[in-house]
Amino acid sequence: MKYQVIVLAAGQGKRMQAGKNKQFIELEGKPVIIHTLTIFENDPLCDQIKLVINEKEIKIFESLLTTHHISKVSEMVIGGRERQDSVYNGLKTLESTEIVLVHDGARPFIRQAVIHRLVEKARQEGAAIVGVPVKDTIKRVSPNEIVEETVERSNLWSIQTPQAFQYNVLMKAHHKAKKEDYMGTDESSLVERINVPVHIVEGDYENIKLTTPEDILIANAILQK
Repeated sequence: MKYQVIVLAAGQGKRMQAGKNKQFIELEGKPVIIHTLTIFENDPLCDQIKLVINEKEIKIFESLLTTHHISKVSEMVIGGRERQDSVYNGLKTLESTEIVLVHDGARPFIRQAVIHRLVEKARQEGAAIVGVPVKDTIKRVSPNEIVEETVERSNLWSIQTPQAFQYNVLMKAHHKAKKEDYMGTDESSLVERINVPVHIVEGDYENIKLTTPEDILIANAILQK
């Protein structure tokens, strides 16, 4: 089944300490965002990409898309104040589609096979997200840094992107959130509030989000492997 994807690339990523948008950091000679976009560019199920960016970086992105022959970006959308606002801005520009994905531009290692499983699950159930079981011991800690509880981890998952939804489901969730002035941590947290079950599709641990300088070392190791 065909899908459209909103790729978020407007955040400045201050924790990366790169002095520029982390999307422009190069991995093996190509910017992070190009690695990410190429995955969807090469996926026959991807109908089109809506790229959400900072207005001040339009010219940079235009040049990158041309240089690296990314043709599926049908529109560059200006991001909002928060991530949730950026996703909504992207949603409003989508053309007729049943399935919409939301993906972080700074996750360049999502696999096409995982995307396809995710799209199929969203088609069947309405909402599906990618995640991996938590491997580390998790502890709940008080504000003064004292361990309060060791949390049972057998049913804990670390959530990634893409997240996939039937278009009407995600739009309904955003409308409810806007009406109630609710700000969620991700798209699925909005969908949970309209009582649509969100299903998990297991991904892999290499689908990291590039957030800090250490992540660039890991990213290069993944590429070299």
